[in-house]
Amino acid sequence: MDKQQVTTALELPGYRITKNLGMVRGITVRSRNVFANIGAGFQSLLGGNISIYTELCEKAREEAFELMLEHAQQMGANAIICARYDANEVMNGITEVLAYGTAVVVEKA
Repeated sequence: MDKQQVTTALELPGYRITKNLGMVRGITVRSRNVFANIGAGFQSLLGGNISIYTELCEKAREEAFELMLEHAQQMGANAIICARYDANEVMNGITEVLAYGTAVVVEKA
């Protein structure tokens, strides 16, 4: 599936939705490791962006997004509308990241 066929909007400009296949999701659960916590602790002393955690969050979002795409493809979709992310702390240091949206079949308008 082309990543440009994923949108947070209710429709894809230039396309017509021909079939709604329902909700799709991708979920990943990540934990911080001891070394990352130590490195982030040093970065937090200096202030600003804590790049170790930024990288961890970005990897988790990308993995959840890719899993959502796979789920949509398995259902026969060629696009996803209303895409969203959500994150929850499962327990201290362990975070769930969820990417979800509505799988649809679209054709050029």
